[in-house]
Amino acid sequence: MVKGHPVEKMYRSARMYRILSGTSEIQKNTIAKALLKG
Repeated sequence: MVKGHPVEKMYRSARMYRILSGTSEIQKNTIAKALLKG
């Protein structure tokens, strides 16, 4: 991809969103497990 091209920027944004949403999903699972353990 050409650096600075709008499509390249959208790809990077989408990739970052996917990484961040995966991280929050892991955090939710970790918190839920901790709460269930008591």
